[in-house]
Amino acid sequence: MTKMLYNDSLIDINDAKLSINDRGFQFGDGIYEVIKVYDGSMFTATEHIDRLYRSADEIRLVIPYTKDVLHKMLYDLVEANELVTGHIYLQITRGVAPRNHAFPTEFTMPTFIAYTQEAKRPINNHRFGVSAIFVEDIRWLRCDIKSLNLLGNVLAKQKAHEAHCYEAIQHRGEIITEGASSNIYGIKDGVLYTHPINNYILNGITRQVVMECCKKIKLPVVEEPFTKEQALQMDEVFLSSTTSEITPIIKIDDTIIQSGEPGKYTRKIQLAFEEKIQQLLLV
Repeated sequence: MTKMLYNDSLIDINDAKLSINDRGFQFGDGIYEVIKVYDGSMFTATEHIDRLYRSADEIRLVIPYTKDVLHKMLYDLVEANELVTGHIYLQITRGVAPRNHAFPTEFTMPTFIAYTQEAKRPINNHRFGVSAIFVEDIRWLRCDIKSLNLLGNVLAKQKAHEAHCYEAIQHRGEIITEGASSNIYGIKDGVLYTHPINNYILNGITRQVVMECCKKIKLPVVEEPFTKEQALQMDEVFLSSTTSEITPIIKIDDTIIQSGEPGKYTRKIQLAFEEKIQQLLLV
């Protein structure tokens, strides 16, 4: 039977019982991460755990484990479920307390859960690219925190789904911020453009790997906002995320991006990303 982490215990996933008074359920008062697993090994786990602790600090939530202990717990979870290729979902909330907007007492223990899911790599999307739509970014102003408050993202993703598209590219006014569940990039005249790290976007872990890949292939990077109109005029557009990896975008709304095929620089970044995965597996 599939195992999950519930606080500091490994239990059968069907035995999990969460309180209706958990603040994650009632307020979205918590944070989460998704870690990719390749051939049984966690990819960029240290970076994901570091970001989890940063998010916790931003919402004044104390995680009751050290980073090393949490890393070991997740490793044991992967081992217990014999996960080969897929991901780990983990979240921590402010805990169980009578419903009140203000924080509960300092003695309230956070609730931690984590589980694994088998998932194939989206190879066809990588090879052929995907379509996207523009959607107004209606989210709050702390998108740098990976919180459980994802309703704005859900509504954007649903619009994309109804339009038979893979992703919703969000924008504030005319400025592109990020996807509903990804970071967005454009390449023009041999230069990569992407929104700078601030409160309007999440500093994606895969985004950080993309920056390393660009350095490796000597692709200049400009971290500055670009507009919807500029996005449609890019030579190449792609997205990145833990589960989508490096995915070309070949159409936005009714506009085909250049030839309608993944571009040469996107291909080079994909290859550099693949090398990083292989380096993980050789350790």
